[in-house]
Amino acid sequence: MSRHKLLPLTETMHYMLLALREPLHGYAIMQKVEVMSKGQVRIAAGTLYGAIENLLKYKWIVLVPTDDPRRKVYKLTNEGLAILQIEQERLSHILSLYEGGEYNEEI
Repeated sequence: MSRHKLLPLTETMHYMLLALREPLHGYAIMQKVEVMSKGQVRIAAGTLYGAIENLLKYKWIVLVPTDDPRRKVYKLTNEGLAILQIEQERLSHILSLYEGGEYNEEI
């Protein structure tokens, strides 16, 4: 997968994609992100729905059929999972540098 213009992900986008590994509606996404971030990230409704539009446009999430016509439920796609994998590898590398791995001071 080539470098995407939304990479690296923002903290909010990370949490949203991680939350959407299971099907959720908008308000549930907001709640889950707040819990996952231990209250550090709170998403306003306008921000959430703007981000959802982008995620749908890039096919990182899809609308999931539901019995409740009042709620739109979203879920991560395989492409969205691939983006999370790319970001996990990037962040793991950065964390390894904190821990003294892979860094060579003789550059």
